[in-house]
Amino acid sequence: MELRIENMTCGGCAKSVTKAIQSVDPEAAIETNPAARLVKVETTATSAALRKVLEEAGYPASTS
Repeated sequence: MELRIENMTCGGCAKSVTKAIQSVDPEAAIETNPAARLVKVETTATSAALRKVLEEAGYPASTS
């Protein structure tokens, strides 16, 4: 699944996003691209669960 995160603008943001996703699914394969503001995730978690935890972390996401 691919998520667009408008306020993920740097490596530090990407680490926070990764940590938030791993709190839902520690086994998730995560590829962040702060320049494009995109995250690719291979996970068993639902899109809704990921968006919820990212919003709580301060990184609201939309599916792209």
